[in-house]
Amino acid sequence: MEIEFFEPAEAAALMRCTESWLRDGATSGRFPHACWGKGKIIFTSEHILEIAKLSEILPGSTVSSLSSSGPVVKERLIGTRSKVRLAAAH
Repeated sequence: MEIEFFEPAEAAALMRCTESWLRDGATSGRFPHACWGKGKIIFTSEHILEIAKLSEILPGSTVSSLSSSGPVVKERLIGTRSKVRLAAAH
């Protein structure tokens, strides 16, 4: 058996993505992962391959399999968290 194990920071470096993106995907249930001990997130080499497949966008496709619960948002809204916090404070 040749499965490698990676902590989120190691997996993120390997995948050239952010650690927070991987952690968010794992904790929300979108990405496969393992939990060891007291909730320590671990990714195997098989998990990383599956995440890459889940994140793949094929020509002609309009919706990613990761966003089956809603439409794909293509623009980044900067400052939306702070606007929500400000609105809640008033």
